[in-house]
Amino acid sequence: MGGLEAKRRRKTWIVVSSVLVVVLAAGTAVVLTVQPWTEEFRHGGLTIAAAPAAVRPMPQVSPAPATAPAPSAAGLAAALAQVSTTPDLGVFAASVTDAETGNVLWTMDPDKPMIPASNAKVLLSAAALLALPPDHRVTTRVVAGTVGNELVLVGGGDPTLTAQPDGKGYYENGPRIADLVQQIKKSGRKFDTIVVDTSAYAGPTLAKGWDPVDIGGGSIAPIESVMIDGGRLDPMVEYSPRTTTPALDAGRRLARELGVDPDKTRIGTASPGAVEVAAVHSAPLRDRLRDMMVHSDDVLAETIGREIAAAAGAELSFDGTVTAMGTTLRAAGFDTTGLALFDTSGLSVDDLIPPRLLDRLVAVAALPYNAGAQATSGADAGAADPLAALLDYLPVAGATGTLAERYTERNRAAAGWVRAKTGTLDVASSLVGYVLDNDGRVLTFALMSNQRLPAASRPALDAFTAVLRNCGCS
Repeated sequence: MGGLEAKRRRKTWIVVSSVLVVVLAAGTAVVLTVQPWTEEFRHGGLTIAAAPAAVRPMPQVSPAPATAPAPSAAGLAAALAQVSTTPDLGVFAASVTDAETGNVLWTMDPDKPMIPASNAKVLLSAAALLALPPDHRVTTRVVAGTVGNELVLVGGGDPTLTAQPDGKGYYENGPRIADLVQQIKKSGRKFDTIVVDTSAYAGPTLAKGWDPVDIGGGSIAPIESVMIDGGRLDPMVEYSPRTTTPALDAGRRLARELGVDPDKTRIGTASPGAVEVAAVHSAPLRDRLRDMMVHSDDVLAETIGREIAAAAGAELSFDGTVTAMGTTLRAAGFDTTGLALFDTSGLSVDDLIPPRLLDRLVAVAALPYNAGAQATSGADAGAADPLAALLDYLPVAGATGTLAERYTERNRAAAGWVRAKTGTLDVASSLVGYVLDNDGRVLTFALMSNQRLPAASRPALDAFTAVLRNCGCS
C-alpha cells in the first residue's frame, strides 16, 4: 500500500503539472496555467513577502531623565489624599522623598516607631553594605578532633551548605557537603565520630517576639552556626518545615556521606589550633544579600547579621547583632532615634522602626544615580556609594521575588515601575523602595501599616505606590 500510494501521488503531480485550469468569470473563460513548482502555487496564490531584516536585541537600563520636572509637595499631597486615609491601612505612617534632591515631599507620622516586619532587612542590608566588603564569604571547616577517631564540623555561620546529589541546593552557588567529603577522604584520616561545633554563635537560638510555630511553618529555624539549605526538611521548597536541630542534622548528614554511623554525631567544640582537614566557602555577600532580599529569607538575614557583629567585634548573638547594626548606621550619619530591634529579619513582633529612617536609607542609596542630588550631610554623602547596591536587591512589582504575585490584577499600571521590599506579619504590612513617576522623577518611599490584616493592608499599600507612579505632580 505504501508503494501504491506513492505512485498515485507522483502520477497526480504529473497530471496537474500538464493541465490547464479554466475559470469562468462573468461569462468569460479565463485560462490559467498552473505551475506547481512556483511559490504562488505552494502558498495558494499569495504573494510571499521578503524576510525582514535581522534585529539585534539591545537590552539596557536607561537612567531617569535629568530634565524631569520636580514634583511639588502640594501636588503630591493632593494626589495621595484619598489612598493615604483609607481605613484599610489601619495605623499608618509613611515618608516619600524626591531622590533627585533628597527633599522629603510627603509624610504621615514619619517619626512614629512602627512594626516593620521584613523591612527590617532593609536596615540589615544597609548595615552589611557599610560594614563588609561585597565579596565577603563565610567558611565552614572540618578539623581534627581531640582524639584520633573524631572529626569536628566547625560552623562559621553559613546556612547555605547543601547535600543535594547534584550540588544544587536551595541557595544559588551554596557550598557542598560533597566537597567536604572529597577533601576528608583525600586526607587519609580514619574516624568514626562527628562532633559539631556551634560555639561561634552565642545566646538563644530564637529571638524575643518569635513564635516557635514558625519553625514548622517554614519561616525560620533555630539560628545555629551551621545548617544545610537553611534547615529546610525539603531542601528545594521555600517554605518547607524546618528542623529544630539544624546543626546536629548537618553533622549527621556529613556522617552519612562519609559512611559513618550518624548516631555517633554529637555537639562539642574544636580544640584551639586544631588541624584543618577540609573547608568550603559561601557565595559572596553580594549574592547572599540579593537572595535574602528578593525572597525575604529570615535565616539568611539572621546569619548575615552576625557577620556584621563579627566585623564590629561584638558578640555573635541577637543582642550583639542589633547593637552592631545600630552602631554601623549611626557612624554613617543616619538618625536611628526610635529604632528598637530584637532580630535582623523582622520576624519579631516587638521590632520597631520609624518610616523616616527606612525612607532615608533608600534615598541615600539613590544619590549616586542623581548627579544633581545634594546629601544633607557629609556622612550621608560618604555612605551613598556602598549603599547603591541596595536598590538592585529590591523585588520588582509584578515580576520578581515577594512582589511577583502583586500588581498583577489590581494596580497593574505600577507593575515593573515599583521596586520595593515587602514586609508582612499578621499585625503589620510595609513597603519600602522607589518608583519612577510619570514625569520621569524617582521617588523613594517607606509605607508602614500596623493593626490591620494583610488581606486589607497590602492592596492598600500597592494602591498608594500606584498613585506615586501615575502622579504627574510637578
